[in-house]
Amino acid sequence: MTSDDLTTQPLVDAEFDLSTQDGEEEVIDRPWLRPGKWYVVHSQSSYEKKALQAMQARVQSMHLSHKIFEIVIPMEDVVEFKNGRKQTVQKKMFPGYILVRCDLDDESWLCIRQTPGITGFVGQNQRGQRPTPLSKKEVQHFFAAKQDGEVQPKRKAPKLDFELGEAVRVKEGPFADFQGNIAEINPDHMKLKVLVNIFGRDTLVEMDFGQVAKL
Repeated sequence: MTSDDLTTQPLVDAEFDLSTQDGEEEVIDRPWLRPGKWYVVHSQSSYEKKALQAMQARVQSMHLSHKIFEIVIPMEDVVEFKNGRKQTVQKKMFPGYILVRCDLDDESWLCIRQTPGITGFVGQNQRGQRPTPLSKKEVQHFFAAKQDGEVQPKRKAPKLDFELGEAVRVKEGPFADFQGNIAEINPDHMKLKVLVNIFGRDTLVEMDFGQVAKL
């Protein structure tokens, strides 16, 4: 297995259909059913990519590809307006966090934990017990994958009567059912920045008006 096998693909693209020949049944890959468990690790701010590359190198040098399967920086497509033009760019969904799919034991834990740029596992207590892996529901949220043939519902016309600090619920996307508070409003582009508690840390997430509902 090469370092390229430790995927860094955006989470929104993680579920796909694998078709063989005509008439054969299609297989849908579901990230939460892959071997191992998904864990979240902290990285130094703006150091996610270097930490990922360092972890990939450690996995190869320590011959642990049979225990550490995937290392992912969660990314999402964000529509921005620059110089009056609309463009889609990729941004980190959770700055300062990396997802790792592995069979966690002493050897794989040390490999990950001692990687330069990694400050620790999310969910590990001070007594040194093993961190808790992500639940199926959490993995589904973060991968935000579509089911085969799923038609995404049309969004209702957004309301413009939001206020700073107002509590809202996320209606769709990887953060569906999360709650947070509005930290920024951009009426020109019909965007909001919502402060959502993710992995025990408040994180700003940009959304369309139509993606949230008032509580």
